Amino acid sequence: MLSFTGEHTQKVDSKGRMSIPADFRRVLEAGDPDWAPGLSPRMFLLYGDHLKNELHGYTVDEFNKVVTQINALPRGSDRKKKLSRLIIGQSIKLDVDKDGRTVMPIKQRQKLGVTEGELQFSGLGDHFEIWKAETYSAEIADDLNDWLAAQGDGFDPLILLDE
Repeated sequence: MLSFTGEHTQKVDSKGRMSIPADFRRVLEAGDPDWAPGLSPRMFLLYGDHLKNELHGYTVDEFNKVVTQINALPRGSDRKKKLSRLIIGQSIKLDVDKDGRTVMPIKQRQKLGVTEGELQFSGLGDHFEIWKAETYSAEIADDLNDWLAAQGDGFDPLILLDE
């Protein structure tokens, strides 16, 4: 099973065009039930208000799993309404062209605080994050380094899987 892995720096231009990292494109292809060689894979970009400085990218299959879980909640429940608004209502479907590029609308670029410049893509298995490169360094990299330093010498983060 393919998953989103690694960190990649990509550029977005003033028209919102950006390249999706090549290995992320393979995951998007595998996770799009309508994709076939010669066709463009699709993806979902989540920009909900709960995501302060980042956006999340999902394959069609993964996003549909989340939507199915939301739709299974009791009709009219407050939880279903809130999740529907944050996840389903605040997401867009994007096509990735034959060159591996897509266009991020201005609203989503402004949310990140970038109309053009460098973006940081970070794979998290079933989805990936997109950050303004400077924000990623300040918020995520520094936070992880501080946390690792507090763990002491010889710490193996895989031990957390056994808890």
